[in-house]
Amino acid sequence: MSDLGPALDALYAVLEERKHADASSSYVASLNAKGLDAILKKVAEEAAETMLAAKNGERQALVHESVDLLFHLMVLMARQGISCDDLAGEIYRRSGRSGLEEKAARGK
Repeated sequence: MSDLGPALDALYAVLEERKHADASSSYVASLNAKGLDAILKKVAEEAAETMLAAKNGERQALVHESVDLLFHLMVLMARQGISCDDLAGEIYRRSGRSGLEEKAARGK
C-alpha cells in the first residue's frame, strides 16, 4: 500500500486553499488568475514532457514529470470542483471491469 492517497488529499487541500490567494504570492493562485486556458496549457505541456521522459527511458525524469503532470491535473481538478473523492469513486466504480468492457459501455 502506498502513501499516495493521503499525499494527494493533502496536496488537494493546499490547492483549494491557494486557488483564490493573491496571485503574486502563489503559483497556484497565479495559474487560476490566468484562467482555465492557462491551466490547460500547463497540463498539456506536462503531459508532453512526461511522454518524452518515458520515451527516452529516463526513470527519474519520468517520476519528476509525472509528479508535475499530476500536480497540474490537480490544479485543474480543484478549479473545476472535482475532488479526489470524485476520482476515487470513479476508480472504484470501474474496479472489477475490464478496460474493454468499460470502453464498450461508454460507446467508444
